[in-house]
Amino acid sequence: MTDSTIRILIAEDQTLVRGALATLLNFEDDFEVVATAGDGIEALALAKVHRPHVVLVDVEMPHMSGLEVVEQLHQALPDCKAIVVTTFARPGYMQRAVKAGARGYLLKDAHVEELAGAIRRIVQGGRVMSPELMMAAMEHANPLSDREAQVLRLAANGMSTRQIAMDIALTEGTVRNYLSEAISKLNASSRQEAIKLAESQGWI
Repeated sequence: MTDSTIRILIAEDQTLVRGALATLLNFEDDFEVVATAGDGIEALALAKVHRPHVVLVDVEMPHMSGLEVVEQLHQALPDCKAIVVTTFARPGYMQRAVKAGARGYLLKDAHVEELAGAIRRIVQGGRVMSPELMMAAMEHANPLSDREAQVLRLAANGMSTRQIAMDIALTEGTVRNYLSEAISKLNASSRQEAIKLAESQGWI
């Protein structure tokens, strides 16, 4: 390893994908995969130990989502660059990843050369986003406010209005108002329909 070697951590819950990514990236002369993780909590712990230059993270992982990992990495290790590599072609996920601090968002069907090039550009200070998702994000902007999305996300997890209110320190009436606004903005007929619509776009 030299001073110019890019140290990489891979967070991916599918063992075969995780192993294949590590093998392919280790073939690059200027890359070293220093650790791999199978869930979000493990990814954060290993990142704090190994302090990689780049963390590749999937969106949906056990214990902690990739988006939560990105946000916590951005706070705990601000010099570490997070790149989301996922199968989920949902513009809302990309918007949330960027807001959380991700420097890149690529789909898993990208060629390894594309991923390697993206890693190098991001380490040098750039950003790399899937062009297809950039177009989709512009066409389907998230109409929900942060609080509306938060309340709808908690409702999607099965929490009642009362439980949501207790969890985020709001009154039940305020929570109902946020839910009502979310349902209205999504042109949905019910809370359940609003949740489905928001999930389909990756907004929650």
